[in-house]
Amino acid sequence: MRKFSLALASFALLASTGALAAPCKDAKGKFIKCPPKTAAPAATGGVTKDAKGKCHIASGPKKGQFTKCP
Repeated sequence: MRKFSLALASFALLASTGALAAPCKDAKGKFIKCPPKTAAPAATGGVTKDAKGKCHIASGPKKGQFTKCP
């Protein structure tokens, strides 16, 4: 039973790696340059600057954490 569960877990890991590479392919299956990733905190809650000029996330579960300034 232990070998079976190990084999099943390794198969699931191998199957998921193919799905991760799919966004960097075009409709014909050729590899293309992946688009740059966008910053999620700026899109969801915005960023505010404090008096010292450091940027913080304005709202959400990560409110108050430091982030890059846009």
